Amino acid sequence: MLSFLSNFLTLSCLLVIVIPPAILNIIAYPISKKWNLAISKYIRNVCARQVFACLDLYKNFRLERYKENQDKLPSQFIVMSNHQSLLDIPVYMLFFMNKAIRFVAKDELSRHIPLVSEMLRGEEHCMVPRKGSPSVAMKTIDSFGKRVIERNQIPVIFPEGTRSKNGDLGTFYAAGFRRLCDATNLPVVVCALEGGYKINNLGTIFKNLHNGSYKVKIVGIFSAPHGKDEQANLLAKGKELIQEQLDIWRSGK
Repeated sequence: MLSFLSNFLTLSCLLVIVIPPAILNIIAYPISKKWNLAISKYIRNVCARQVFACLDLYKNFRLERYKENQDKLPSQFIVMSNHQSLLDIPVYMLFFMNKAIRFVAKDELSRHIPLVSEMLRGEEHCMVPRKGSPSVAMKTIDSFGKRVIERNQIPVIFPEGTRSKNGDLGTFYAAGFRRLCDATNLPVVVCALEGGYKINNLGTIFKNLHNGSYKVKIVGIFSAPHGKDEQANLLAKGKELIQEQLDIWRSGK
């Protein structure tokens, strides 16, 4: 009975938080760029915090943001990270709260995802087409790279390209990462995420929320890599550092 009540209160709380701004942004997006950006800012700065506060209150699900190395961050950088859940987006918005974060994401997310799609389109995140010529995808990243440099924004890329279903690291694909490095010439900050894959399945989400956590930590800061070899080496090193951190978290240390 208590579990049912907890699940009911959690779902009710989340719906109250999510539905009004989601509906407002769907309406605002085709009407007013100014309104869309204002609502998107509210989603980033207010809704994201409220969602995790709700999960903490009713399910004791904690967002653990490790502060190590944050004082060493350069003024502008690329974030390279593993990818476990759609919630990775609000997690990074909260982790880099005072930065203008922009994501490299598949273009399917720009449609029919409440709270997310209109925000991604309105704020001009990098929506990479999955179908069609690879050259189109690379040109999309080139335009995005130029845009974030001009606007002093922080690009976030998930080299796996898709969310991990079981938390295991997948292949880190080089093409998009290398193109973003070439387009921006920015330092690279490697971050590790843990916990999102456990709440990706609707069948087990409430069970795994209880006493669970979502962890995020900076595990490496590197100068801008130049050329194919440096970029490939950094990609491999980033994956290694992320795996090491996941192993530490999963060992309970």
